Amino acid sequence: MSDSAKLEGRCLCGSVRFSAKPVNDEMGVCHCSKCRQWTGGAFLSVECGDSLEITKGDDLAFYGSSQWGERGFCKNCGSSLMWRMQDGSHNVVSIQAFEDPSQFRFTTEIFIDCKPDNYAFANDTSKMTEAEFLAAYASTQDADNG
Repeated sequence: MSDSAKLEGRCLCGSVRFSAKPVNDEMGVCHCSKCRQWTGGAFLSVECGDSLEITKGDDLAFYGSSQWGERGFCKNCGSSLMWRMQDGSHNVVSIQAFEDPSQFRFTTEIFIDCKPDNYAFANDTSKMTEAEFLAAYASTQDADNG
């Protein structure tokens, strides 16, 4: 993936379209119960920072799923598209919404202690528990605010 590449993506029906520049070619998976309920499985995504640009979005809706996060989806087809901070920063986009999801390397699993026992990924990934992830997230927020 080119360092300057802005990638195109969309929902299943095409009512929501976007472009974004992922911060790198690494994808991660979240095993938290909210992501699993929202997507019907683990949420595979890439960090896009503040580069996400909605190019067609009349059917884009957001659901506030926590005190600080919200989930974006298509009101027409129901595609789970993204997770972001409620202030609109820190956009994490579903890899399957991009035109070529095969370009991302699977590197990270978060909320690993919340993963049910009925599935596992064979890839060698770094793994973080819920507590480890939340502590790491809090430290980045402190650095951003300090």
